[in-house]
Amino acid sequence: THPFAAQMSQQAAQACARLGVPRLTFTRKPWTPASDDRWIEVPDIEAAVDALGEKPTHVFLTVGRLSLGAFKRAPQHTYVARSIDRPEPSELPPQCRVLLARPPFALADERALMQAEAFDFICTKNSGGAATENKLLAARELGLRVIMVNRPQAPEGETLFDLGEVLEWINAHRPPP
Repeated sequence: THPFAAQMSQQAAQACARLGVPRLTFTRKPWTPASDDRWIEVPDIEAAVDALGEKPTHVFLTVGRLSLGAFKRAPQHTYVARSIDRPEPSELPPQCRVLLARPPFALADERALMQAEAFDFICTKNSGGAATENKLLAARELGLRVIMVNRPQAPEGETLFDLGEVLEWINAHRPPP
């Protein structure tokens, strides 16, 4: 499951427990801040909206189209929301422009976008992975503040980030022939 698919992950864990089936979580490694990053880590989208504060700012949203509606309660900010799929207009905060794009994103392109837009904040979920990490590298280079939404609590159990290790785990848990 996706790192932010909390309900689906819980349901998978419950189903495996009920059936006595071994379960492993295979996901992307979360991003971690470097010493010169300006991250504000928050537990959820609602806290991310709060972290923007009351003063009007210019915000780059890369939180996924299903999370954009939360920012409607902070209409004083201007937003640029990047999404793979077009969000429903009714779910967008006011003063929001949408960029439709699919990763991966080149570092030079991320840097150019951030400089052209003069963002005050980047708001993103800690999904991990290389395809979208360049936004964080560009933010670091430019000294931009990043509001990082931490992953929800995952079900108890083993988590691996490496496909080779996952294949070893599968072989170790394979029932006898």
